[in-house]
Amino acid sequence: MPTTHGVLVRHYHPHPALGRHQVLDARSLAYQQVHDDQDLVPVRWRPRIPVLDQQHLFAQGIRTSLFIDGAHDTDEVGSCTGNAAATALSVALSAAGMRRAGLEADPVAAQKWAIQLYAEATQQDEFLPYVWPPADSGSSGLGVARALKTRGLISSYTHALDADAIAAALQHGPLLIGMPWFNAWFTPSRDGFVDTVANWRTSGLVGGHEVCAIGLETVAQDHAGRIIPDRTVLRLRNSWSRSWGDRGDFLLRLSTYLELRQHIDAIQLHT
Repeated sequence: MPTTHGVLVRHYHPHPALGRHQVLDARSLAYQQVHDDQDLVPVRWRPRIPVLDQQHLFAQGIRTSLFIDGAHDTDEVGSCTGNAAATALSVALSAAGMRRAGLEADPVAAQKWAIQLYAEATQQDEFLPYVWPPADSGSSGLGVARALKTRGLISSYTHALDADAIAAALQHGPLLIGMPWFNAWFTPSRDGFVDTVANWRTSGLVGGHEVCAIGLETVAQDHAGRIIPDRTVLRLRNSWSRSWGDRGDFLLRLSTYLELRQHIDAIQLHT
C-alpha cells in the first residue's frame, strides 16, 4: 500500500469478476461532499441502462477484439469500474445527453460502452502500472472518473469520505463505490445483504470491486442529524447480470462501510 506525494495506492490480485484497485490522490480528495445535518430520506435512483454483465460476454455476442484495438476475445473482463460509471452516468444524463454520449439502453451496447470506458480508465490511472490491452489487470474509481472528464461527459467529481457524506450525497444522485470483496459475498443472503452472510470476514479477501450505489434503502439519524450506521442501508448495483443477488443489486449496512472504510472510496459524478 505505497503512499507517495499524497497518493495512496492499494493493489488487489486480479480476479475474472473483479477489477478495481484503490487510488486516493490528495489533490482530488480536496473536493469533498459534505453533510450539513439535513434530514435524510430513503431514495432509489433508476439507471437508464439495464443491469450489466462483465462476465458471459460470448453469450452476449460481445467480442472485445472487434472494438478494442489490440484486445483478445475473452468471456469476462475486469471492467467493473467502467460498468459502475456507466450506470451512474445513465442517471446523471438526460435521454438526449445519453444519445450524445453514445450510451444506449440496449444491454449489449451499454456493456460494450462500459468496456471501452474501462480501457480508457486504464490509460488515465497514472499511478497504476497496468494498461488494457494487453493486461486486463484492473483500474480505479479515480481513473474512470478522469476518463469521463477527459471525454467531456462530466464537469467534475467529488469524494464522500464518511458515512454521513455518503448518505447525504445519495440524496442528489448515485455514487461509484470501490470496495474490497470477500468470498462469502459472491452469494448474498436471501434478503439481498452481503454483510449478514455468516463468517464473511473470515471467508477470504478475493480482490477489489467497483459498484454503483443507487440508493438509501433505509436511513436513520440521531437527534443531532448524524447517521445511525447499523440502521442505514445502501442499495448497490452490481455488474454480474440481473440473475445475481436482488435482481442484480445487493444491500450493505453503513456500519460495514465504517468497518472497511480505509479500503473504500466513494465518488460522485457531476454533469
